Amino acid sequence: ERLDEETDVISAFHQLQNLHQQWRETGPVSRKDREEIWNRFKSASTTINKKYQSHFEELREKEDENLELKTAICEKLEAIDYTKIKTIKDWNRYVKEVLEFQTQWRKIGYVPRKWNTKIYKRYRAACDLFFKNKNDFYKSLRGEMEENLKKKIELCERAEAMKDSTDWKKTTQDMIDIQKEWKTIGIVPRKYVDVIWKRFIGACDYFFEQKKLSTSSRYEEEARNLEAKRAVVQTIKDIDKTLEADKALAKLRELMDQWYSLGHVPYKLKDVTYREFYDATEEQFDRLNIDKADRKLESFKTNISDIAKSGNAKNQLFYEREKLMRQYDRMKNELQTYENNIGFLSVSSKKGNHLLDDMNQKVEKIKSELKLIIRKIEAVDKEL
Repeated sequence: ERLDEETDVISAFHQLQNLHQQWRETGPVSRKDREEIWNRFKSASTTINKKYQSHFEELREKEDENLELKTAICEKLEAIDYTKIKTIKDWNRYVKEVLEFQTQWRKIGYVPRKWNTKIYKRYRAACDLFFKNKNDFYKSLRGEMEENLKKKIELCERAEAMKDSTDWKKTTQDMIDIQKEWKTIGIVPRKYVDVIWKRFIGACDYFFEQKKLSTSSRYEEEARNLEAKRAVVQTIKDIDKTLEADKALAKLRELMDQWYSLGHVPYKLKDVTYREFYDATEEQFDRLNIDKADRKLESFKTNISDIAKSGNAKNQLFYEREKLMRQYDRMKNELQTYENNIGFLSVSSKKGNHLLDDMNQKVEKIKSELKLIIRKIEAVDKEL
């Protein structure tokens, strides 16, 4: 009768079998007590047996539900139309979906034994087909990317052959033409993306800088810019500390815009000049308690402003935008990974709680950085 209080139904059932064995091995009782004691024992046994039977009926129902869930996942995998997956972006989207299906599959419990092998083989076949098609796509893409790399190397060689030309009119048009041609060529292997671009844009920039030097009194202009920028920095340092915070901030931004609007300074003093400006603005930002993200954005605008004044601004701005987009996509994927990990992490222990807190902090940091990247992209777009 005490077995009815046992929370482990399986354990209670096995203990009941032992009690039945002991009952059989125990000698007879008096005739007048025999029926009463047997009925009592039988009633208690029936209660335990019903619990045991009910437990396994619930298990079978759960296994049937699990089979339905796993069948639904198989159907979703089998329904993928591979004829519509034609780009890297498409494949990345489907890879995320399939990985999510696999995560769901692992969370689902047992299915009825007779279906276990069959449903797993069906699931495995659908997954294998997906990843085989993905691998085939990337194999064919690698060949195409190698061909694109050859074409871009050829354009680099042409740009390098022209960069020292002093036939400004003809070579300017030739440079513009090969830059247009560059844009028509597809992607190259990832490890060469930055290397090949820097080689190409380096040759183009060199030509346009030489052209600018030959057609303007650059050095005199840069000296004037240096003097003007240092004057602005001094004005920033001298902002009236009695001004209200919003007025002081407005004044600071006005001076920063003024500093941005000034042209290049002598190259060897470029870093020093910027450091003077940076230190002065940071001191004011600290005093006015300005958010770190806003500071980073203002610093980024400084760089964009310099690029916008260069001889080959548009291409450099496009490159900067592409770099930000790649950074955004990478961090977006990183955010997805952390959010998935948070969903899977058990917080039943102190260690789990610590890891969860750590991941939540990382998620919030990434979200802040993503917002900043969006603001940077908007800043680039204003210059394009």
